[in-house]
Amino acid sequence: MITEPIVMRYCISCKKTYDRKDLLKITKDHKKGIQFQNGIGRSAYICKSQKCYSDSKIKKKLQKALKTSLEPEFIEIFEKEISSFND
Repeated sequence: MITEPIVMRYCISCKKTYDRKDLLKITKDHKKGIQFQNGIGRSAYICKSQKCYSDSKIKKKLQKALKTSLEPEFIEIFEKEISSFND
């Protein structure tokens, strides 16, 4: 029986490495825009730690990782996603 290898990614805020399943994935799709937990394109990952997702510089870190500018309403959507992700 073949087992899937554990795919490790790092959190853009704390720079620690985690299993990809334990991180919130934010993807910039060139056709669909910014997506959470799915999509193909440039991606950034954030861990479940409140310290990481409430970081005052998280918007700037995401813009750098995704190589795009983020809309002002993105932060509201991001906060809703992160609250549902932690449940």
